[in-house]
Amino acid sequence: MNNVSLKDFDILSQSEKDEAISLLNRYEQIDNQQKCHKDFLSFVQHMWGDTFVLGRHHKIIANKFNRISKGKLKRLIVCLPPRHSKSEFASTYLPAWMMGLNGALKIIQCTHTAELAVRFGRKVRNLIDSQEFQKIFPDLKLQADNKSAGRWTTNQDGESFYAGVGGAITGRGADLLIIDDPHKEQDALSEDGFDKAYDWYTSGPRQRLQPGGSIVIVMTRWSTKDLTGQLMKAQGEVKGDQWEVVEFPAILPTGKPVWPEYWNIDELETQKASLPVKKWNAQFMQTPTADEGAIIKREWWQDW
Repeated sequence: MNNVSLKDFDILSQSEKDEAISLLNRYEQIDNQQKCHKDFLSFVQHMWGDTFVLGRHHKIIANKFNRISKGKLKRLIVCLPPRHSKSEFASTYLPAWMMGLNGALKIIQCTHTAELAVRFGRKVRNLIDSQEFQKIFPDLKLQADNKSAGRWTTNQDGESFYAGVGGAITGRGADLLIIDDPHKEQDALSEDGFDKAYDWYTSGPRQRLQPGGSIVIVMTRWSTKDLTGQLMKAQGEVKGDQWEVVEFPAILPTGKPVWPEYWNIDELETQKASLPVKKWNAQFMQTPTADEGAIIKREWWQDW
C-alpha cells in the first residue's frame, strides 16, 4: 500500500478518487494504531514527533516497558543520568500508553514533590485528551466530571493518582506503580533523608499494589542508601521483590556517550569537571560510593 500513487487513480471518477483516498487514509490510521498498540517506542515516536532524538537506551527501556505491558516483567528499576528522557518516558508516555491499552487500569505515580507529581498528572491527562492520542486509542476517554491534574478517571473505570514522596495515598490501589526520582537534594544532605524515603515506600506505595501489579522505578542515583540501593539490599530477603535493574552511565566504558545523538563527549566532560567526583559518579555514572568508602568520612567532620 505504501507504493500507491495518486496517479494510479487517474482512471477513476472524482467521487471514486475521494472514496479511494479516504480508504487509504483509514488503512494508514489502522496500521499506525496497531503499531502503537504493540510497541511502546512506536507510540512515543508517533506522539513525540520530529523533535524526538532516538538513542539506543530508549530502545532498551522501551523493550522493558513492552514486557511490563504484557505482564512478563513486574519489578523494574531504570537508572539514568539527568536529561536523558527519564521522566518523558516513564512519567508521561508510559502511563498514557498503559491506560490506552487498558482503560480500567489503576495507576499511582509518585515523585519527590507533590507539585511535580501533579505536573506529571497534568501532562498525562492532556496527552490522553489530545486529538492525536484519540486517533490511536479512540475508546479511551477521561471522565469530564473527574479530571483534575492530581487525580483523574476514565470512562472504563480506570484511575490515575499523583502524590509526592511522603504524601498520603491510603485507600487507593495500584495495578501500576510508577516512582520517578524519589529523592531531592535535601535527602543527600540529611542524615536520614534516604531512610525516610524508603520508610515511606514500604509503608505507603508498596502496600497499595494490587495482586499481580507492576512497579517501575526510574531515577538518578544519589547514594548507596538511596531507594535503589535499599531495594537491592532488601531483595536478599526470603521471597523479597526481585528487581530487574538497568543502569545507563552518561559515558560508557568505551569513552563514548550513552546518548551520542544528543550529548557530545565535550559537554559531558565539562559537566564532570564542574561537579564533585562523588556527585558525578552517582548521578551521571550510576555508581554511588558509600560514605564508609570515602577517604574522609562524614563522622570525622567537625565545626570550627
